[in-house]
Amino acid sequence: MPTQFYSTNDRSNVQPLKEAVLRSLPADRGLYMPEEITPLPASFWESWRDLSLGELGFQVTRHLLGDAIPDEDLRPLVEEAINFPAPLYQLTDKLSVLELFHGPTLAFKDFGARFMARLMGYLTKDDGRELTVLVATSGDTGGAVASAFHNVPGTKVVILYPKGGVSDLQEKQLTTLGGNITALEVSGTFDDCQRLVKAAFSDRELSERLNLTSANSINISRLIPQSFYYFEAARQLPEGVKPTFIVPSGNFGNLTAGLLAQRLGLPIEKFVAATNTNDVVPRYLLGGTYEPRPSVATISNAMDVGAPSNFARMVDLFARPAKPAAEKLTEADALDEMSAHLQGLAYTDTATRHAIREVWENHRYALCPHTAVAYLAAKDIETPGHKIILSTAHPAKFLPTMEEELGHGTVPIPERLACLTDIPKVAESMEPDEAVFLTWLG
Repeated sequence: MPTQFYSTNDRSNVQPLKEAVLRSLPADRGLYMPEEITPLPASFWESWRDLSLGELGFQVTRHLLGDAIPDEDLRPLVEEAINFPAPLYQLTDKLSVLELFHGPTLAFKDFGARFMARLMGYLTKDDGRELTVLVATSGDTGGAVASAFHNVPGTKVVILYPKGGVSDLQEKQLTTLGGNITALEVSGTFDDCQRLVKAAFSDRELSERLNLTSANSINISRLIPQSFYYFEAARQLPEGVKPTFIVPSGNFGNLTAGLLAQRLGLPIEKFVAATNTNDVVPRYLLGGTYEPRPSVATISNAMDVGAPSNFARMVDLFARPAKPAAEKLTEADALDEMSAHLQGLAYTDTATRHAIREVWENHRYALCPHTAVAYLAAKDIETPGHKIILSTAHPAKFLPTMEEELGHGTVPIPERLACLTDIPKVAESMEPDEAVFLTWLG
């Protein structure tokens, strides 16, 4: 049976895969979640350590989607999207770095964006309508989506990013491709960008007329491939070792994908959400009150989020009963469950800079600012087994900060970034006003 998807705001609002992926947000402004999340079968666990990453991803996706897509179509879709590695770099006996920056745009967002582009192409191949992809970015999402959808027939992409809120090379990745890619430089924060995107989807007439879809982690198809690398990391450890994952967190899609992997049966000791001073979720875990607030700018800019969208999915996962027939947990019980499995820690820019220098001096290994935040959390937690920090982007994407801390020339710039340096950016200015944006859009 094909898997259906419900809204986190209304479990009776159930839609098929195509609607959930292409419309991105339910009309009630919840987020889509799969109706069934059951552990992978024994046959998977008998061979999972020997599978290619592409085949592993296919097995996970097929289990989550049911027979919504025939195997002969789904397998090449996944294998073409995930055609780069996710290796573990061991810093110490008990601490490793999962390098997620080996894709085309040198960021973990390549996993979700490439899968999404191919899935959307498959779902719309017979529609005959142009698809408009909206995305708000605080850093790497924009570049990954631009790369994945560039010159894809039947699509146009609109990327909203905060003026002065992304690094120079991140900005170049999303403003230099042209073609079907349009960049909007918003005079505001990432939260403003995200708010404008959600406003467009809330206008159902506009959304239907322009055939809108989102490439942000609000889209369920972004989370599915991000779960793959949790399996990939765990199987690189000795058999029987349960890792603790320390996840640099902003919009919390990355961490939610890890929770999804755990629900699929991956043995995980616990999760740690490592944030910068935008610490809404760590504060919730400590005090039980969720209070979104305006984000503040930091050197780990991709995590500058004051109202993380995927928080709704996290609550839904922990409130979801273990057995389908059981009642949904209360909000208080869901918080207790979340606090038992998830720890939240937050760090300043000063501490982040110190971590970058410390790891370079001790290991001659360069951490991007986001990964450095996770390193700080890894030092501060006590847990059995092995700790794995997720490295979300290549450090060269944050060259000013890296060179301030480590010196000029310490971090080499990969050619795929260096070639962008002299290409002028092309972006339109946009005020953070919903009416202005909707008028521009439609």
